[in-house]
Amino acid sequence: MEWFSATDYDFARQVLQRGVAAVFLIAFLSTAAQFPALLGEHGLLPVPRLLARAGTTLGPTLFRWRYSDRLLRIVACTGAGIAVLLVAGLPQLGPPWVPLLAFLALWGLYLSIVDVGQTFYGFGWETLLLEAGFTVAFLGSDQVPPPTTILLLLAWLVFRLEFGAGLIKVRGDEAWRDLTALYYHHETQPMPNMMSRSAHLLPAPVHRLEVLGNHITQLIVPFFLFAPQPIASVAGLIVVLTQLWLVVSGNFAWLNALTMILAFSVVSDSVIEALLPIGRIGFAEPVPLPLYWLVVTLLVTGLLVLLSWWPARNLLSRNQLMNASFNRWHLVNAYGAFGSVTRRRYEVIVEGADAARPREDDWQEYEFKGKPGDPHRMPRQFAPYHLRLDWLMWFLPLGGDSRWFTVFLRKLLEADPAVLRLLRRDPFAGAPPRWIRARLFSYRFTTRAEKRDTGDWWVREPVQTVVRPIRLQDVA
Repeated sequence: MEWFSATDYDFARQVLQRGVAAVFLIAFLSTAAQFPALLGEHGLLPVPRLLARAGTTLGPTLFRWRYSDRLLRIVACTGAGIAVLLVAGLPQLGPPWVPLLAFLALWGLYLSIVDVGQTFYGFGWETLLLEAGFTVAFLGSDQVPPPTTILLLLAWLVFRLEFGAGLIKVRGDEAWRDLTALYYHHETQPMPNMMSRSAHLLPAPVHRLEVLGNHITQLIVPFFLFAPQPIASVAGLIVVLTQLWLVVSGNFAWLNALTMILAFSVVSDSVIEALLPIGRIGFAEPVPLPLYWLVVTLLVTGLLVLLSWWPARNLLSRNQLMNASFNRWHLVNAYGAFGSVTRRRYEVIVEGADAARPREDDWQEYEFKGKPGDPHRMPRQFAPYHLRLDWLMWFLPLGGDSRWFTVFLRKLLEADPAVLRLLRRDPFAGAPPRWIRARLFSYRFTTRAEKRDTGDWWVREPVQTVVRPIRLQDVA
């Protein structure tokens, strides 16, 4: 059935398949590097303890009956290897079922990780990657054009992602409604980068225009994703451009990169050919899909349409859920971000001391890789890589899950090598300190004059001590 295939979207398929595979590669590499210290056999929230407690309530995972750090690394390295092949386009050279199996393997392996990842894997972009990987699996190979219904399902994913984020903002916080949210957001976002301070110091009218542009992009533009060409392509490229601004001004793991990749699902070859001097792309003539492939894609289309009832109802609900899954397979989810804006930035600073009776000058600060610490240190760009410990540290002052934090302090008192590798700086060079404490500071960006005078990026002031000085025997 030639009408079922989209011959004008081969470029879109290349971006979608290789791009989603690249994000999977980053996800598996970050898992291999961080998971054992955070969630491994001797981690902050050990998976074996979760398995013993959760029983049959646990979602689908290869670790249901047994977990070991070695098995985790095998899963992560296998996923990374498959992702490399897909980025190179090798499975796409074969029949449609070859990339299908490759992407389903990525989805299954990462689902196994997310379902035991607890709070360290409780981010919306985890479920976004899982849904994207599963859906992109059915785009087929280079031998056939991409199925129209799968492209529409990917456009529906972008719609839920953008429109859901827009609705959660205007429903959740007056600052989004009165256009003042960007007065605060660049400064208080979880992990600023080197451009966040410059963005924060823009004039107030520019910030109001930023918020207005965000509302237009998230509440109006998504409806045009389903419009005829070239309008749909223009809508998709608008999403890409607005996401690029978020990449420039902050660190949000792979959320922005993956959103840009998915937005290409509505960008046609004809538009790309008009914008770039690259000649003819894709199929010149309609190509019928093999019957087995038509049946497979129609069945999965029916499944995903059926599962769309719950997120569609959520969009219309006054009690809209943000970043929620409605099934154990993390398919067709609800999305959204920053339903409320933090007005002031607070950071938990962890310090250690080696003196038997430490004075104030004896305390030395542990430095994290991404989150603010030393006021003189320039924020860095880490996205699309995901620094999970740094993100959880941002949630601490906001009342996030803190079960892991006491264990983290104990690991520092033990000078645990795996945990110390997650940090930027260990002031004791691998030796265990005698004491640990945690203090809460308020942070704000320096003004232009303050930056000229001091060279500092931040001004910080102590607020209170959140963990009094403790020794290893206090938390053993």
